[in-house]
Amino acid sequence: MNAKTSTRAPGAEAPLLSLPEWPFPEGGAVWYEGVGGRPMRAAYFPAAHPIGSVVVSPGRTEPIEKYVEVVGELVKRGFTVLIHDWRGQGHSSRLLPDRLRGHAEGYYDFIADFTRLLDIYVDRLPRPRIALGHSMGGCLTLTALARGERRFDAAILSAPMLGLNTGGRPAWQARLLARLMTVAGRAGEFVLGGGADPFTTTFEQDRLTHDRRRYDRARAQILADRDLALGSPTWGWLSAALKTTDWLRSGAEVTRISIPVVVVGAGDDALVLNSASKAVAARIPKGQYLEIPGAYHEILMEADELRAPFWDAFDRLAASL
Repeated sequence: MNAKTSTRAPGAEAPLLSLPEWPFPEGGAVWYEGVGGRPMRAAYFPAAHPIGSVVVSPGRTEPIEKYVEVVGELVKRGFTVLIHDWRGQGHSSRLLPDRLRGHAEGYYDFIADFTRLLDIYVDRLPRPRIALGHSMGGCLTLTALARGERRFDAAILSAPMLGLNTGGRPAWQARLLARLMTVAGRAGEFVLGGGADPFTTTFEQDRLTHDRRRYDRARAQILADRDLALGSPTWGWLSAALKTTDWLRSGAEVTRISIPVVVVGAGDDALVLNSASKAVAARIPKGQYLEIPGAYHEILMEADELRAPFWDAFDRLAASL
């Protein structure tokens, strides 16, 4: 189905790319209505005999399709899976005419979209319910929990974006630049050094995983459906990200999260700060931090031996519920 020609009415079938060598389990994608009436995409994959459910929230630039392997692994474990495209990426509504600009207008709408998604699906999500978020998805999942989301029994976060690597630029300077550019009406422009073409970046340049096969799979997906691709972030996105991570590191609400939260860091992460992840995990009453030595940022797309500790942690968490 073509995303541009299909109806985007809530509940209507949405496009879902399934490559022959990497098919999704039984299920499918639909549209739902986000804040402001924006069409958003989610996909639901029921387990035959569910032992629980997992809500998967991908990271920045990541469409549902990138998690085809993860969805299959969870369903094989007996979990019903709900996964979604955040606003501004995948097939969910983009915020700027240039689809490749990774933009945001604060984090409130992201959380409101997430709440609406859970409202729609909660009755089809058997307990225990586990939230699984990667990078930006981990940051937003934790934000939702801190802001009062109570429908999960546990959460596990893969390399969550709780502190950004600002590329050698002091964090205060990045905050100031983002604020100034946003106030000056340039929130929709790429950050300094941005504008990278997602169709031409390479395995060696990205340094996101040691596993070329999984990297090439994600590349094949965006080449097969170019509307899935997303480029560099804008000043608006950076401003929202810094405000959100600052709040998670200092807000009292984080200390009132009552469910177990496992935070898994990548030892050789070049995008987010493990020190921030460790500090935030320590603020959560039932928080736990573990780090996978040698892993790059995309833990769930890593080589098998570097993914294994994450799945061990997931299985222990699920067994404890």
